[in-house]
Amino acid sequence: MAFAVLLGLSVLNVCSEWPHGIARPALLDAYDSVLPDSFGRPRQLLFDHFQRWFPRVPASEPVTIVAIDDRTLAAVGQWPWPRNRLATLIDAIAAQRPLAIGLDIYMPEADQTSPDKVADNLPPSAASLIAGLRALPSHEAILARSLRAAPSVLGAAASDHATADTSTDMRSAPIVVHGGNALGSIQRFDYVLASLPELQAAAHGQAMLNVALEQGTVRRIPLIMGLGNKLVPSLPIEMLRVATRSPMVEVFASTWGVKAVGVADVQVPTQPDGEIWLHFASIRSTQNRYVSARDVLQGKVDADRMRNKLVLVGLTGTGLPDVRATPLGEQVPGIEIQAQIIETIFDGRFLQRPAWVKWGESAFILAFGLLIIWYLPRADSRLAAFIRRVPKASAILGIALNLLSLLSCVLLFRYFGLLVDAASIFIIGSAVMGSFFSTAILDDDARNKRGAAQMQVGERDKRSAGKVRDGALARWKRIRRTWK
Repeated sequence: MAFAVLLGLSVLNVCSEWPHGIARPALLDAYDSVLPDSFGRPRQLLFDHFQRWFPRVPASEPVTIVAIDDRTLAAVGQWPWPRNRLATLIDAIAAQRPLAIGLDIYMPEADQTSPDKVADNLPPSAASLIAGLRALPSHEAILARSLRAAPSVLGAAASDHATADTSTDMRSAPIVVHGGNALGSIQRFDYVLASLPELQAAAHGQAMLNVALEQGTVRRIPLIMGLGNKLVPSLPIEMLRVATRSPMVEVFASTWGVKAVGVADVQVPTQPDGEIWLHFASIRSTQNRYVSARDVLQGKVDADRMRNKLVLVGLTGTGLPDVRATPLGEQVPGIEIQAQIIETIFDGRFLQRPAWVKWGESAFILAFGLLIIWYLPRADSRLAAFIRRVPKASAILGIALNLLSLLSCVLLFRYFGLLVDAASIFIIGSAVMGSFFSTAILDDDARNKRGAAQMQVGERDKRSAGKVRDGALARWKRIRRTWK
């Protein structure tokens, strides 16, 4: 029974991290419908606690966030702004000579406050006003001019569903793949919500803003994704490309999937699906990177805050929907996620869970489980003698072994950035140990029942023997009376 539990749970544990691009067996889907995410959720919670115990401490400040915050909205006006106003903000940032400007914003629709759009809504009697408005440049043309003059990168959002504003392609820098076929292992989408073609043509780069959500929490971020049959980069990677003036993004792959994503001489190790586990810093330690867009527009920001920096422009005002949950239990603006990716790349503090870690965990679980199955039932073993001699010895032994496993995983996270799953080791090890205790309880119950039955038989024998003895005694008394 213990061996069947060990083998079955080990297989389910390995399959719980099923790679992208490979069809899942129907048996796993049926299992998930009965016990959904029985290994994935404990694993995620454990890794979250690793980060809470040891959050990343920023070692560099490569990013400045220009926040469209409550003060900006109160001073400038509600969001969305007219495109010419956004162009003014980009011009003010570009004047401080940043390395790249990334917009955590996409603009798939035309600006309805643009002069030509306003002219379309005027009555024919206002012919002279209509002519004057049509002579003015559109707000898209003004914004395109600002994007062209600055090292700008526009954001976009990949989607699985078509809407009125989605398209099937967008302009993006070339991605060169070294090695295997990266498209087969990464997450792919059919549609994208991107900015207007006029704006895409003016910007120096286009990139995806998507993050991976698991139970509402951001833990992993794709550095590359598939849009149809082509690869597209994430915003941090594209900003590094624009900042270094590289002509392309490089992807290093093998038959097992993506190994790394590179720009210039920077290579970021990834999971086989092109994602990275992000090591988060607390939002309390990153407040210095924020400046208000209002202060930028009013010229009140020190030029050193943006000169030679990677500047991100994003929404942080109250009521704006771009808020994300992190493993640290914090709610942060979506732009903060992009900043932390860039900062992690600069610091070189990557969390990693390569494929060999999963196989190493599985080998350890199987070896440890088989050792228990072989050694625990031996009545002459020291372990069995210890369990018989010491009260609650099995509980003490189980707690000690699991604490030792957890401590080892914590040290590997702390000093090597490796994500090792102590939760699965605990679950499978406890199930194997529990198999012995459950069968022992059943054996004890059976022995008790046999003992009770034997006692009942013994009582019947005693009563029969008593009756025989009493009859013999009565006959002996009669014989004695006869003799007398």
